Amino acid sequence: MDKIPMKTPLVEMDGDEMTRVLWALIKEKLIEPYVELKTEYFDLGLPERDRTCDRVTVEAAEATAKYGVAVKCATITPNAQRVEEYNLKEMWKSPNGTIRRILGGTVFRSPITADGIKCIVPGWKKPIAIARHAYGDVYGAVESGVEKGGKAYLSVCGADGKERERILVHDFKESGGVAQGMHNTDRSIEAFAECCFSYALTEGLDVWFGAKDTISKVYDRRFRDIFAQVYGRYAAAFEKKGITYMYSLIDDVVARVMRSGGGMLWVCKNYDGDVMSDMVATAFGSLGMMSSVLVSPDGKYEFEAAHGTVTRHYYRRLKGEKTSTNPVATIWAWTGALKKRGELDGIGELSAFAARLERATLDTIEGGYMTGDLVPLFGKEGVVPVSLTSEEFLDKIAEKL
Repeated sequence: MDKIPMKTPLVEMDGDEMTRVLWALIKEKLIEPYVELKTEYFDLGLPERDRTCDRVTVEAAEATAKYGVAVKCATITPNAQRVEEYNLKEMWKSPNGTIRRILGGTVFRSPITADGIKCIVPGWKKPIAIARHAYGDVYGAVESGVEKGGKAYLSVCGADGKERERILVHDFKESGGVAQGMHNTDRSIEAFAECCFSYALTEGLDVWFGAKDTISKVYDRRFRDIFAQVYGRYAAAFEKKGITYMYSLIDDVVARVMRSGGGMLWVCKNYDGDVMSDMVATAFGSLGMMSSVLVSPDGKYEFEAAHGTVTRHYYRRLKGEKTSTNPVATIWAWTGALKKRGELDGIGELSAFAARLERATLDTIEGGYMTGDLVPLFGKEGVVPVSLTSEEFLDKIAEKL
């Protein structure tokens, strides 16, 4: 049969380890037989990032700004052990952090639910969407070790370069230690708020936002104040839609979420969103069952898997062992990007294909065929779950497709 054509290429960002293996298999088995796939390819695998001194990550982000839609594989953010393992020139920063710093915007993550996969939090009857700020905080921080007897200061200069304020962070007279400085901008926080309230209106979701302005009286207070200001422009539309906005302390919001029935947009600062999205994904099934998309303020989209590179499975595979790694989130990265590309380019057939691929994946799971992480969670009358390897699972999806 004729393959579905594409007009504008997707920006394709390849990744690392087990997810890189799955990436190639998904393209081979589920996409390329049906789509005349056009991509601007960037290898964001750690060896290539090291070879290019991480310039390839910047180029991928710049291409996303040009073409509007990207799909990204999971990548390694190296620590000291990885620097030694891969013989790196330096400890390169998170590729996601670099891309988000260039594009700005908000990361929206939602559980991928299938009939028969039980949520382990009994009260959560509806999926919980996470909105994660995708700029600044610890992901854009600078840090340093401090020797015993040293001092760390926060110095703030005006536009003229003259120091306006100098605050002692800590006097390390008793012991050496570490210091860290992080930042955010009013512009980024306002764009974050706009994205969240717009998304909530589109999806018909209540918005719950939590920070810690009782402790962080300047930094987190700025988030709270800007959100309140932006909400003023959405309040009437929210009331008409029958949805609400709530701000509370992050610990209170966590408690409320655990007691809730789900079904809200949980707005989180950058680090909180990183942690809480993994918790929500695990509760609804697996880290491999979570969609993720970065939406920039000017309408660029980067779809990705919301998990890591599954290192443990990768090294087992290198030894010749069979692995059962869940590819669903990576499939959803591709389907999300194909849907959006089809929507923007007016190719309905491309968007429809992506929707069929998602349905084929869920039908495969609901029919009892899945990767090993889902088997203990599966319960459906008359269906006995079968644990498959990654390749076997993708083949089953291909048959259903």
